[in-house]
Amino acid sequence: MRLLALLHRWVGAIGGALLALLGATGALLVWRDRLTSVPHAGDAVSRDPAALARVLDGLAANGRPLDRVTLAGEGLGVHQVVFRDGGGAYLSQSGEMVAHWSSAWQRPELLLFDLHHRLLLGEAGETVNGVGALVGLVLVVSGVVLWWRTRARFRPRLWPARMTSGAIVHHHRDLGVLTAPLLALSLLTGAMMALPAVERLLLAPLGASDRARPPKLATTDPAVAVPKSFGPLLAAAAQRFPGAVVRRVQWPRGAGAPMALRLRQPFEWTPNGRTFVYADPATLRMVDVADPATGGAHERAREKLYPLHAAKVGGLAWKLAITASGLALALLGSLAVYGFWATRARVSASRRGRRSVRLPKRSAL
Repeated sequence: MRLLALLHRWVGAIGGALLALLGATGALLVWRDRLTSVPHAGDAVSRDPAALARVLDGLAANGRPLDRVTLAGEGLGVHQVVFRDGGGAYLSQSGEMVAHWSSAWQRPELLLFDLHHRLLLGEAGETVNGVGALVGLVLVVSGVVLWWRTRARFRPRLWPARMTSGAIVHHHRDLGVLTAPLLALSLLTGAMMALPAVERLLLAPLGASDRARPPKLATTDPAVAVPKSFGPLLAAAAQRFPGAVVRRVQWPRGAGAPMALRLRQPFEWTPNGRTFVYADPATLRMVDVADPATGGAHERAREKLYPLHAAKVGGLAWKLAITASGLALALLGSLAVYGFWATRARVSASRRGRRSVRLPKRSAL
């Protein structure tokens, strides 16, 4: 147990800052839609396919290369447009541009998401986050084991009684065990999303992944032939998946890649859905679909990771629970770092003081 306690303290002291950052940014991202301050953000969502087709047609005819358009939905009443050059814009549901940016650094909610998801470091940052989440999960488990010895002194507090090492340790143990189930869920789902190998390993008992792949088209240029009208494609998607809502339009990202409509069927938890309608970008003719209703247990479980992690299901109660989990992680991580290194600094200063007292005084002669 001494070795476990030593490892727990050192790992927490080194990795606590990263976990605190993930917790604080994650708690804020639960409320991302409400923090997105642009005109028309609170508009009721229109499901008029003709109005949506007009907006998409206007964007396609604009000439600026597009990457994707995430459509207005529950919580945010504007469309988010992302261009290939890294810029973007928010459009009202009538097609009016209400905000635009040339870099994600100009939009706080986008910067916050990238900081939480990738640490502003791209794919490398995502991997670091996944490893950090696994480390955090180990700390949660080992913390519960270490707390068991002191369970008789359980006194849950939102803040340490005093900013002394002993009080911080007691607060850390009790708050950690109190929030351990939520912390474990947040960290585990985060690690599984960031590290595909972890996801495959943990979901292997449910069978192999049968995730559908986009079809490969004969075209050699992803920008070939600007689409004339999205109306027929939207109508075909509605006929193929009655009751589904179009959530995102993805332009081709490489040679031979299709145009993709991403839809959400009523049984799906993921806000943008995992139902896909693929189309030839030159003709906008539907060429293939991917229906999660036909998927296996592996994909059904995988689809629920993000909604649970980001509180996209469960209503206000789950949003508050995940927010509390993020704030607890931020508090536990930051106080672990502060308490450990502040204590070591005081001990080191005390030792230096004792050594200086023992030094013999020099003779004045």
